[in-house]
Amino acid sequence: MTYDRLVCANCASPVTEGRCPVCRANRERLQQEGPLGPLSGLSPAALLTLVVLLVAAVALLAHQAA
Repeated sequence: MTYDRLVCANCASPVTEGRCPVCRANRERLQQEGPLGPLSGLSPAALLTLVVLLVAAVALLAHQAA
């Protein structure tokens, strides 16, 4: 989900419109995080390592189940 579809719980308007201080603060925070949210601070090498570890874990679980 992209932040342009979020509705503010404080004023019930779209967050992108920034009608209240809560909307404006959340809009600013979401724009700084980027598309990956909390993972946007990781380097590409760290993300690749996480993907490789996830694939290895899934393969290991599949092998044990068989």
